[in-house]
Amino acid sequence: MKPILPVIATALILASASSCMSDNNWDKYEEWRNDNIAWYEQLKTRTDDQGNPYYTRLSPAWDPSCGVLIHFFNDRRLTEGNLSPLQTSTVDMKYLGQFYNGEPFDSSYTSTQYGDSIYRSRVSDNIVGWQVALNAMHVGDSVEVVIPFSSAYGANGYMSIPPYSYLRFYMKLVDIPAYEIETPQDN
Repeated sequence: MKPILPVIATALILASASSCMSDNNWDKYEEWRNDNIAWYEQLKTRTDDQGNPYYTRLSPAWDPSCGVLIHFFNDRRLTEGNLSPLQTSTVDMKYLGQFYNGEPFDSSYTSTQYGDSIYRSRVSDNIVGWQVALNAMHVGDSVEVVIPFSSAYGANGYMSIPPYSYLRFYMKLVDIPAYEIETPQDN
C-alpha cells in the first residue's frame, strides 16, 4: 500500500503545476488575447457598401459551437457546379495566413513541391477552422476566413503562433486531386 502514496502525491503535484502553468499562460497573453477578441468582435459586425454583413458565420453540423467567419471574393454561382471537398479529400490550396494585426505568419506562396504556390493536404489534417471553410468551398472559390483561437491552435499556440491567436487566411481552393470517400472495411 505504501508505494501507491508517492505515486498519488506525484500526480497531485504535477496536476497542480500544470494548472499553475496554464494560469500563467492566461496572464502572460492577456493583452494579446484581449486584442484578438476585440478585433474579432469588430469583424463580426462589419458590413459591405450596401449595409449587408461582410462575413457569413459558418458552423459545422458536427460541432455547432465551432465556427468561422467567411467572405467569398468570387461569384459563387460560377463555381457551384464544381467539386466541394469531403473530410477525406486531398486538396490543393493557395493561402496566406495573418495575425489580427496584419502580420503574416505563413504562406503557400513559397512552396513549389506540388506546383507554383500550392499547399496539398487532406482536409481532415488541418485545423478545425480550415476544415469548416474548406467544406463550404468549391474548386475555384477564393475566400477570406477568420478563425477564432478555439478553432485554430487554442490556448497553447503552435510554433510561431502564440496562444489565443485569432487567425485570418486568404485562401483559394485550386483543385481536389484525390476526392476520396472512406468506406467501411468488409470483415
